Amino acid sequence: MRPVITHQDIPPSGELQVAIGTVITPSARDAAAERGVKIVVLPADQIHSLAPPAKTIAIGADHGGFRLKEQLKPILTALGLSIRDVGVAEEKPADVAALSHLKIGAETVESARQKLVQKIGENITVRRFERAETPAKLVQYVHPGSKIAVIVDLEGAEAVAKDVAMHIAFAKPRYMSKDQYPADEIAAERKILEARAAESGKPPEIVAKMVDGGINKFLAENTLMGQPFVKDDKQTVEKMLVARKTKLHAYKVLVVGEGIEKKQNDFAAEVAAMTKNAA
Repeated sequence: MRPVITHQDIPPSGELQVAIGTVITPSARDAAAERGVKIVVLPADQIHSLAPPAKTIAIGADHGGFRLKEQLKPILTALGLSIRDVGVAEEKPADVAALSHLKIGAETVESARQKLVQKIGENITVRRFERAETPAKLVQYVHPGSKIAVIVDLEGAEAVAKDVAMHIAFAKPRYMSKDQYPADEIAAERKILEARAAESGKPPEIVAKMVDGGINKFLAENTLMGQPFVKDDKQTVEKMLVARKTKLHAYKVLVVGEGIEKKQNDFAAEVAAMTKNAA
């Protein structure tokens, strides 16, 4: 299946490089013409070499338990693009408080948020954001359902980047590679495996091999590079990247509502403790 570029893939300015064979929809061409974006068609292995330094921003706007209205989507899209292009890339706000004072046209992010709340009648808060900058290439991907967003930093074709981002959103690896996995977590998993293997009654040398095999499986299942690629489970993500001449540097993931559940659980625990103490 050939990759497809729609109006959602067109940046607000500059240049968009696509691989030969990519399908460019009429809406994408219209959006590019409207924004003055030049679409450059290149062989897939040449795209990264011409890519300029990239900057992007992902905004996580959590809405307190209501169904997102259609009128909200274009407003948030405009807000995100304006923040990325006008403020975040240059001013580098350290937190949401600093972000709220950035300008969108003639007004600040906070005043735009307040107007949005008044317009839709629901509370909207920007809880967090991620900023990424690289001399290579940044590619953004939003998983169907708009609950998970992934930013990939890599050298290679944009189609590969989107495949990797889609895999990350679907498979949810905990770390990129096994060398990034915390030693204490590996040690804890090893203790569990050793206890299970010891119950088998097998000789110590066999138990040791069972534990090592279990650790290798654990790391493969929980690291991006070790996971079977979602589009071809006969090869790992690492082997797929090598075959497609792509180098992955890093990635970031934003999940809508992430952290809210923990706060709710902590509050429930706090209430339970207060009740117990009162008794």
